[in-house]
This record gives sequence, C-alpha cells and structure tokens, in this order.
Amino acid sequence: MDNPRTLLAIALSFLVLLIWQAWMNDYATQPQQPVESAGVTDSAPAMNTDREDLPHAPVDKPPAAVQETIAVQLPAGQRVEVKTDLFHAVIDTRGGDLREVELLQYPQNTDKDSPPYRLLDGSPDKLFVAQSGLRAGKEPEPTHYATFTVEKNSFELGNGDSVDVPLRWTDGKGVEVIKLYRFHRNSYVVEVEFLVRNGSDQPWAARPYYQLQRIPKKQENRFLYTYTGGVLYSPEEKYEKIKFDDMQDAELDRKIKDGWAAMIQHYFVAAWVPPRNETDRYYTRALKGERYVIGLTGPTLEVAPGSEAKTEAQLFVGPKLQHAMQKVAPGLELTVDYGVLTIIAKPIFWLLEHIHALVGNWGWSIIFLTMLIKLAFFKLSETSYKSMANMRKLAPRLQALKERYGDDKQKLNQAMMDMYKKEKVNPLGGCLPVLVQIPVFISLYWVLLESVEMRQAPFMLWIQNLSAPDPYYILPLVMGVTMLIQQKLNPAPMDPMQAKVMMILPIVFTVFFAFFPSGLVLYWVVNNTLSIAQQYVITKRVEAAA
Repeated sequence: MDNPRTLLAIALSFLVLLIWQAWMNDYATQPQQPVESAGVTDSAPAMNTDREDLPHAPVDKPPAAVQETIAVQLPAGQRVEVKTDLFHAVIDTRGGDLREVELLQYPQNTDKDSPPYRLLDGSPDKLFVAQSGLRAGKEPEPTHYATFTVEKNSFELGNGDSVDVPLRWTDGKGVEVIKLYRFHRNSYVVEVEFLVRNGSDQPWAARPYYQLQRIPKKQENRFLYTYTGGVLYSPEEKYEKIKFDDMQDAELDRKIKDGWAAMIQHYFVAAWVPPRNETDRYYTRALKGERYVIGLTGPTLEVAPGSEAKTEAQLFVGPKLQHAMQKVAPGLELTVDYGVLTIIAKPIFWLLEHIHALVGNWGWSIIFLTMLIKLAFFKLSETSYKSMANMRKLAPRLQALKERYGDDKQKLNQAMMDMYKKEKVNPLGGCLPVLVQIPVFISLYWVLLESVEMRQAPFMLWIQNLSAPDPYYILPLVMGVTMLIQQKLNPAPMDPMQAKVMMILPIVFTVFFAFFPSGLVLYWVVNNTLSIAQQYVITKRVEAAA
C-alpha cells in the first residue's frame, strides 16, 4: 500500500476487533435478577448429596467426577444472619457454611431501590458458597455436613470494631469444636477459626479444609459470558486460572506453600487464604449438578486429651479492590486481570486512582488521565502529525507520478522514493509514533474494563454508568464524527479502494463502540478531540511554511 496510514488503520481495526471479542468473552456484565433477602427461618433438610464434596484423606484418591445436570440443593439447617457496615451475611448451622453474602455498598443495578449485590448465594440455580470444616476421617466429624448449634440467630456489628459468631459442635464423647466467624468493620476479610477442646481420654486429630463451591453462571448468549472460574496462587506459578472445564477434565491435587485459592468473576472475588509459611494441599472437584469446588486442606491438627488447639484461615469475599487485597495476601490483587500488559496497566490505574482522589468523579478522571497521556506522547504525536502533513503536501505530486507511470509499479515506487529522499520525508514517520502508543492505549482499555471502581460509576448528564454502554449511543456517534474529521486532516489515499476502506472505518468503529462501556468511549472521544486539535495546528504550520 502506498499509504502507510491505511495499513495502520486496518491493523488498528483488527486490534479493536480482538479487544471486542476478548471483552465480550471475558468482561461483559450479565444482568442479574433481583434477589429478595429472606428472614431468619429454620429450613428442612434437603436431598442428600452423598458428601462427594468433602476433601479426602491424603492416602485416598479423589473420587471421579459425577456427570449430572440436575440442580442440587445443599442440606440446610438454621439461618444465622450477620449485619456489618459492608455485609449482610447468612451462616447455616448445617456445616457452618457461609451461604449468603450481600455487599451493602454495591447495588445490583443503578435503580434507586436496587437491592445489594449478592456475591455468595445458597440457592440451587445460583450456588456459590464458602465451606470449611475439620476432617477427622471417622464419624462423627465437624465437616460442612455436621450440625452446629448457636446461641442466637442474629448478630450485628453495632458500634464495635468486630463481631464474633461462634458455632458449637460436639461428638458426644468429650470433644468440642467451636467454629468462630469474625467480621471486622470496614473490611471484606472474614476470619474463620476452629478451636478444639479435647475433654476425652483419647487423642483427637483432624485436618482443616476450606473450599468454595459454585456453579457456572447460566447464560443464553455465549458472547456475553463473564469469566467465572477458579484461581490458584503459588509463589512459583503466581496467578493461575483453573477453568471449570479444567476441573472437569482432571482434578487438581497439589502441595503449595504460601498459596491461596479463589473463585473469581467480573469485579468480585472470594478467596481462602491460609496462614503464612504453611504448606497446604490444594484440590479441585467436579460434582454432580454442575457444581465445582476449589479448596485446600491444612496440616493435621492434633489435640491431646485434656488440652485444646486451634487453626484458622481468612476468607476475602467482596469487590476486587486492589489496595484492600494487597493487605490480605501476596498476589491476591492479580485477580484484577489486566492481561499481558499488566506492567503498563498498573501504573495507569495508580494514576487514575490518584486523579479521582482529587476530582471525585471517574468520568472526569478519565478525561484528565487522557490529557496527561496525550501530554506524555506530545512529541511523538507531533512527529507523526508533521510527517502526515508533509505527506499531505506531497499528495498532488504523488498523484501526478501515478498518472505518469500508470501500472508500472516498479518505476512508480522508485520515483516516489526519489521524491521522498529529495523532500526529506519519511513515509513511515507517521506510523511509528502511533504504534509506540498502542500498548498504552490497550492497557488503559483493560484498566477501564476490569476495575471495579468503574462499576456503575456515574459521570454526568445521560451517562450514569461508565461500565455500561451509552444508552442513547451519543458518545459512539460523536466518536465516529471525530474519526471522520481526523481523516480529513490526513493525506488522502491515491488508491480508490483504500479511500473506500478509510471511509468505512469510522462506521465500523462506531458500531463496535456502541457496545463498549461508555468509559472507554469517553476516553476515545477525548483522545480523538485532542489529536484533532494538535494535528490541525501542526498541519497549518507546515502548510504556512511551504
């Protein structure tokens, strides 16, 4: 092609197509149905699930996955409700499972009366629960199938800094286990502790386990699928995604020191974090009812007669707030997945967050960040626009050369090279500066797509959710207009076919961006507007100098 800008535009279009496909497959938000919060009730035990989701002793081989598609209702006992400044949680006395967690600061949608977003849910069609217990290897044992007792069925943080929820279990032979949930003010970390008191005349031993069990989100349109699956962290492998298909194909059984296990989805995460410097066995299971489990078992807890011992772990359950997750465990912030350009995306997010601390609005933060990025690349852009202005100035002479040599491509190319050399114009000078900036632009895309801070963040006027597409398609249309204006400032392609391609590109981009989050489109509109202003001034200077 005799116009390198055409080649670059086509490459950029292909790049946007890839971004579109990646976003639709991994990041598009799936609308959720409103969920009514039930009161404190006693539920009847449901169907038996054969306890296939219990972790087995190290000498046992994990059971084969059971292929069924029926929904499975977990066994239930008494509901224990917990209210803090961040949570409304429900613990079930059957196993002491954490069956429900509603995030009070994150509504399900932008409606005025929207209920809180429910991250953990014990209902069969939305199953996502946190389970834990002690595996003694013989009955009775305080697993998540055991029945615990509790003094009351409602706990509230009140004016304190934390609230404890103790559940008790006994084997009837002198062994008592207190399973303690501790919720803290202004924290998405829940501490889970097992205190074992051995009042019998025999030693007692068990292995603690902590696991997350859930079903995939059921969605009719696969292109709107939000990535939901397991994540495993180890100091060696760092961040490792374990998809549900991987769990179905082969069950994981791995020893890891200083690791953690999680289930993630767009914007939110639940992760079990064991004590530091501890080696645990991590596992996955594929169960009947399309349920999947990822978890870990800790070292054996041995309790001599007449003594007591305890073990504990932390559960992070909430939004993917990087500054909060960094304090919990190494690498937990990696659940905010920026992809291969994380090294660039993290500083961009840091800058965006600091701008927001000053202006208090994520829309204006995006605008000011775009201006700063544009300023950082000002010289590179200036070089690019000067090159394009010079090419625009040579356009009539290039057209004359094409008419002179006709279909003789060899002579035409040689004449063009001679003219470029004589006029000291680099035909590729407008491409390199743009290519250098592309990784930064892509990184900003992923920052705006993946950061929970953008979820339902309002801007102004009709844009009340920067993480959702523009409801009236105004920003995408404005973006298309800015692309047309930019084309008028660029040298026109000599090939009529290339000219048609260039005219179609704004339409293609407008269609793509109509489905992108409005925060991304806002960035693109501001970037294009600043580029137009800079390019216009430089073009006029070059033309005046001529």
